[in-house]
Amino acid sequence: MSAAPEIPKPGLSSLIREDVDAVLARDPAARGRFEVLCTYPGLHAVMIHRLSHWLWRKGWRFPARFLSFLARMVTNVDIHPGAVIGRRLFIDHGACVVIGETAEIGDDCTLYHGVTLGGTTLSRGKRHPTLEDGVLVGAGAKVLGAVVIGRGSSVGANSVVIGDVPPGMTVVGIPGRVVVPAAMRRISGGIDLDHHLMPDPVGRAIGCLVERINHLERRLAEMEPGHQGPATQCAICADPCGTGTEVKE
Repeated sequence: MSAAPEIPKPGLSSLIREDVDAVLARDPAARGRFEVLCTYPGLHAVMIHRLSHWLWRKGWRFPARFLSFLARMVTNVDIHPGAVIGRRLFIDHGACVVIGETAEIGDDCTLYHGVTLGGTTLSRGKRHPTLEDGVLVGAGAKVLGAVVIGRGSSVGANSVVIGDVPPGMTVVGIPGRVVVPAAMRRISGGIDLDHHLMPDPVGRAIGCLVERINHLERRLAEMEPGHQGPATQCAICADPCGTGTEVKE
């Protein structure tokens, strides 16, 4: 049985064209290829990284590091030349993004400003995250350690992810928790249209506690004739939270 023919990898110029097209497809503010090429620091950082990564793979480590250092000075995006980046990566706004040496990013991923793909160990092995295809990481989010973010997942803004994320999920909070199952996601053309809908797991937990307190108050009112039960309005915040708490001077 003959082996399947190997698909040739795209050249540097093809990768750059795809990167430009990815910006045009995902940013409504982009008005043309020339504008994108001249004014998008995230694109510049990815373009320079592709060259520095080539140098890194050839064993020219210092030129690769120096080129990435110059790219950081110009774009404010710090990508280690050892990081593996797939096709059509879009770094929106291109500010304060950090991508570590052993990070791996799949195809069609999107990173917003302030994202860190960082390590959590001093060992020289795999210590940075792996983002599978189609992952979106919101502004200010931190993904730390050799974790895997599954295909098509979203990480909410300012979240801190320290564990693996199954494919097609949304993660928010510190530490990050899965809050939206894949069946509830709305996808169009491979782009997640609901990445701004970030549920609040802490607020939900507090709401559950309040509901439980109300239930217990009602049970006490039934068991003790003199017990008044839950208040209809909170004496502290004036909201109908049912705590029955009074401010004491």
